[in-house]
Amino acid sequence: MPFSVRSVNVAQAREILIDGRPVLTAIGKRPVEGAVAVGAMGLAGDEQADLSVHGGITKAVYAYPVEHYPFWQTVRAQARAAGWNDPLPPGSLGENLTVAGLVETEVFIGDLLRFPDCELAVSEPRFPCFKFNAAMGFAQAAKLMGQNGWCGFYLAVRRPGSLSAGQGFELVPGPREVGIVELFRARMKRS
Repeated sequence: MPFSVRSVNVAQAREILIDGRPVLTAIGKRPVEGAVAVGAMGLAGDEQADLSVHGGITKAVYAYPVEHYPFWQTVRAQARAAGWNDPLPPGSLGENLTVAGLVETEVFIGDLLRFPDCELAVSEPRFPCFKFNAAMGFAQAAKLMGQNGWCGFYLAVRRPGSLSAGQGFELVPGPREVGIVELFRARMKRS
């Protein structure tokens, strides 16, 4: 199956209430039209609220497989956080890139995603927090992500350029020593 970008998503940090207290977050990413500039720190127009856990040079862009969206739509409906037919828009899991054809079990630290106008290197898995639970609308979302290993992956910018929805990309294997799911599960056991 060829790899492609289904959606490019950005958000500005904003304050929301979580458990009755104000929290700054940019997890609610929304799709943008056209080409989006990609620099060393991420996508133009995108912010991260807590740079200790998201963003920066090694976590400039977050990618999430569209293949997991049906699961999240179903569990959100089961948890009564959404209706059975309510769509889950791209970017809902906080990702900058909603990708198709590439899931975590096929991704390793150091792999390169080569796009027509930029290159991104896989740097680490994403680890869910209480903000993810709030975004999904139920308290067990982070736990489900941990159990499934469906965490997505962070990318460092190796060659700046631009990205847009509909683009294909090539996966260039890196050393293939540490897989995303392997690293994700090892760190989740420690926490």
